[in-house]
Amino acid sequence: MLRALALLACLVTPLAMPVSAQDTPLERLDAGDAARAWEAVGRLELGGRGFCTGALVAPDLVLTAAHCLHDRTTGARIDPAQIEFMAGWRNGRAAAYRTVRRAVLHPDYRFDGEVTAERVRNDVALLELHHPIRNTRVTPFETDRRPRKGQRIGVVSYARGRAEAPSLQQECNVLARQDGVLVMSCDVDFGASGAPVFSFEGGRARIVSVVSAMAEVEGRKVALGTQLVAPLDDLRAALDAGQGVFQDAAPKVFTFGERRDTGAKFARP
Repeated sequence: MLRALALLACLVTPLAMPVSAQDTPLERLDAGDAARAWEAVGRLELGGRGFCTGALVAPDLVLTAAHCLHDRTTGARIDPAQIEFMAGWRNGRAAAYRTVRRAVLHPDYRFDGEVTAERVRNDVALLELHHPIRNTRVTPFETDRRPRKGQRIGVVSYARGRAEAPSLQQECNVLARQDGVLVMSCDVDFGASGAPVFSFEGGRARIVSVVSAMAEVEGRKVALGTQLVAPLDDLRAALDAGQGVFQDAAPKVFTFGERRDTGAKFARP
């Protein structure tokens, strides 16, 4: 997975805005109403190569980062047959388990090469599940336009040290928007790649970006997010046109909290 420890010249414009004092700490979503509200965020198992975070945007569509679908050592695409989405995974159980039938990446995304603004802003993918997730526990999220500078946002993610339950950062901020890339004060770590970034305007959580990488600006750890609206339209159109990498066989469906030992390795954002 992608790790960016320093931004390239196009992204290192000094940020005058400090990390907001209102940034909240991570909250582990173990149980209760707080956890149930985020069941459509899940862990993506990547065929023993690690994991990422993904979120349902339709009963059969998972939004994540494009780089999650590549082997970080060889750069080769991961077979969709080896990818599993575990909705609401926490403490060894998930609300639903689904395998992936088809995967589409943004057409302008390139896994190889250096970390550039173009690579980050196109780092988005859609996974079509073999079977839709249809139950009252798992409600897909709506998407919205990308947030403005200074807007309050939040992130739900899995990551190193907190892989067995998602964590919510209810409040962080958009520090800058440069070349289609969001620079955010949100707390992310290895495994948070593909995590949904939410706006909360109107009292409703909507996905406005996807975590692509973590980076440093002036010694400050920040998160980088993709643009979303136009790329997501392109991905939906690609699915409608029958594009994508397919897996033909439809395996068994598991739902409603079956316990499973994944033995997953950690992934890097």
